[in-house]
Amino acid sequence: MPYRYVARVVEESLLSHPHPELGSPPPLPEGGLRVTPLGGLGEIGRNMTVFEYGGRLLIVDCGVLFPEEEQPGIDLILPDFSSIRDRLDDIEGIVLTHGHEDHIGGVPFLLREKPDIPLIGSKLTLALIEAKLQEHRIRPYTLEVAEGNRERIGPFDCEFIAVNHSIPDALAVAIRTPAGMAVHTGDFKMDQLPLDSRLTDLHAFARLSEEGIDLLLADSTNAEVPGFVPPERDISNVLRQVFAGARKRIIVASFASHVHRIQQILDAAHEYGRRVAFVGRSMVRNMGIARDLGYLKVPPGLVVDVKTLDDLPDNEVVLVCTGSQGEPMAALSRMANRDHQIRIVDGDTVILASSLIPGNENAVYRVINGLTRWGANVVHKGNAKVHVSGHASAGELLYFYNICRPKNLMPVHGEWRHLRANAELGALTGVPHDRIVIAEDGVAVDLIEGKAKISGKVQAGYVYVDGLSVGDVGEPALKDRKILGDEGIISVFVVVDSSTGKITGGPHIQARGSGIEDSAFGDVIPKIAEVLERSAQDGVVEPHQLQQLIRRTLGKWVSDTYRRRPMILPVVVEV
Repeated sequence: MPYRYVARVVEESLLSHPHPELGSPPPLPEGGLRVTPLGGLGEIGRNMTVFEYGGRLLIVDCGVLFPEEEQPGIDLILPDFSSIRDRLDDIEGIVLTHGHEDHIGGVPFLLREKPDIPLIGSKLTLALIEAKLQEHRIRPYTLEVAEGNRERIGPFDCEFIAVNHSIPDALAVAIRTPAGMAVHTGDFKMDQLPLDSRLTDLHAFARLSEEGIDLLLADSTNAEVPGFVPPERDISNVLRQVFAGARKRIIVASFASHVHRIQQILDAAHEYGRRVAFVGRSMVRNMGIARDLGYLKVPPGLVVDVKTLDDLPDNEVVLVCTGSQGEPMAALSRMANRDHQIRIVDGDTVILASSLIPGNENAVYRVINGLTRWGANVVHKGNAKVHVSGHASAGELLYFYNICRPKNLMPVHGEWRHLRANAELGALTGVPHDRIVIAEDGVAVDLIEGKAKISGKVQAGYVYVDGLSVGDVGEPALKDRKILGDEGIISVFVVVDSSTGKITGGPHIQARGSGIEDSAFGDVIPKIAEVLERSAQDGVVEPHQLQQLIRRTLGKWVSDTYRRRPMILPVVVEV
């Protein structure tokens, strides 16, 4: 029986799982190691994990989550720093496993609160975060590390291990303390033919296994996918076929940090005699950094400024932009909506060279439909092999666990289904059921005397970034925005006598976005007037109470008449 079916039986035996009624964790016992994820569990993004030993803290990653459709107006979602806000002086540093936004995007917001927290990471990772921090006018303290390095960071003895991912210079980290060794994989896969020849260092993991891995925190993103991830280089031939058949411009949408994928685009463009222009600030910035540091090999004259493309024939042009996830303000979405200086025309070829992050499906297909409407040939993962994942599939994870032989396992980086599937794989390779900890954001896991167990829970909700506002927008505001977007708003203006409560002006009603004509409110205005007249007779003159009466009366009428629930905004003015 294939392992993916056997695993469903194993799930029944997993003993450690989250409990919503958990209270605050007690003080950490002397000699214990506490691991508290503040993001990245039960979601794809916002990765952040806090390690505590001897009263000191070490953070691994600090990323962002990108908003979904039910979070209108939100730019980014951050981890909740409230549980460590009064302990910022205890933080020894932030280890960054790699340079993707879901692992480094939250760093500027944490450093706003304490700018001198050291950042530890590889050359490319630090270069990407330093460029981002320049926009926030923060000059960080940094420590550059590479695979094979071992650094003492407060009480944490950190060893860095090369792992292969969809961005160069990714690292796992082994954290040694007197309580035991915890290994955090970061995002990884086991591509045996990587473009940069940098393999996941299985020899190093085997050596750590011989020493004894007390707690393994392992990437879960692809735990449901059977087999092994195909090599990144498999995409090259598909790209060549697309380039060979393209009649006009080629527009490629990718993550702004996917250096390996952009390298293959550059290679194909060079082979077919096309010039390449990067579109979008983050894409221009990141590819410039990658080129300057030698991670991106660019033949002379291949990359040009986007302003020069008008002088070239369409069949000699390649544009590389962001927007592969359907982000509304990204270049590709604006092209699909005819809201960009680059206009899609019949015969253009658009390549979406990335995966679909769960939750973004509707936005991506909306962009695909928009591009197709203008005549573009859209090539994406659903109809061509233009993407391979950067995360280990189930076969690789099984192989990895058999090498590492962890004493305790904590799946990280993934939605609930991914965490469960990863836990099941660990159980199949012999990790004891009572030593597999399936946690969620905010759940503290203590490693004491060689065994990991849940000890409590801290606050770890969403913190929304809306323009320059951080944390000011909460769920009630988002609920109001959804109502406004879905049902519209109806405003009611009434003037009343301050002493008697009787109407002296109005009611005047206006609707926006509700689909109800203003003239239709003639039927409900007498009802509102009658309710207010009756309340005046009863001695009700307080404006807030009158507003509630108006809201209930008008709301019931709209619901009964139109089966709608718009936002109702009553305004009562006293004279």
